[in-house]
Amino acid sequence: MNKWLKRIGLTLLALFLLLNVMSIFQAYKLSHFYADAPKLKKPGEMGAVEKASAIFFGVKYPKSKVEDSLLVPHETVSFKTEDSLKLEGWYLDSQNDDTVKPHIGTVIMFHGHGSSRSGIIKEAEAFYEMGWNVLMVDFRAHGNSEGSLSTVGYFESKDVKAAYSYIQSKKEKNIVLWGISLGASSVLKAMNDYGLKPSKIILEMPFGTLLHAAEGRLRIMHLPAEPLAALLVFWGSVEQGYWAFTNKPWDYASKVNCPVLLQWGINDQRVTEEETMHIFKNLASHQKILIKYVHCGHESLYKKEPAKWNKTVGDFLK
Repeated sequence: MNKWLKRIGLTLLALFLLLNVMSIFQAYKLSHFYADAPKLKKPGEMGAVEKASAIFFGVKYPKSKVEDSLLVPHETVSFKTEDSLKLEGWYLDSQNDDTVKPHIGTVIMFHGHGSSRSGIIKEAEAFYEMGWNVLMVDFRAHGNSEGSLSTVGYFESKDVKAAYSYIQSKKEKNIVLWGISLGASSVLKAMNDYGLKPSKIILEMPFGTLLHAAEGRLRIMHLPAEPLAALLVFWGSVEQGYWAFTNKPWDYASKVNCPVLLQWGINDQRVTEEETMHIFKNLASHQKILIKYVHCGHESLYKKEPAKWNKTVGDFLK
């Protein structure tokens, strides 16, 4: 009996150690982007050795590219964060364009994880047509901005602050912050950390906590969230030097007092309705609106339901 218990114990210990070693590699690879990484292969395109390597050691994720398909006048701008990273973006100045409505203010836009400013072009053009100046920012480790480490919102709050300060330097008084997924969660953390005072904010599909974000990623990969999500967040914390479990956008919501438009797609498999409702409940603002999109998942709400997005956002910004 003792012999079998010992074998079972050793087997469980070996599995525990193996799971942790795998999580160490995966946490590192998931939090870094590489400019020289080849295009990711789909599982069906991988051989047996490649699949095994991806499972045990992870894969190198290519840094997102910037492709300029903007149909309105814009210029490339850059500025630095408080930790000395150079960020790049596009600035759309509606004040010099007679074809759009009179200037209203500036919308600062933040994309999702693994994307770049190229991924939010359609939304930017919509804001521009409404009469807003627009600043579209590449987060650190994304697009043409510096860095290779992505902390999924923890240090990206510094990027939000840097962009906000850049627009403030232009003497802009009416500033709106817009973010999708990672961008939305980073906006909430920046408002918590730096006490930013935008006129309004628009949040699309922010995750509730970093642990929930990890669970959501595993969910779409058809992998068990428990205990893998907690292990990924734990080892990511060890590797990156901060306690990632404290990154909780749904707590940061309590520092938001300005008008808020929170938007979410009911088919979202990464961010749950529970997370969304928790964030909405915690928002301190007395002017908050929650809009759900019937035909959308974790994707661009504008591209999937443009008429609804335009009316909802347009009405909110009036």
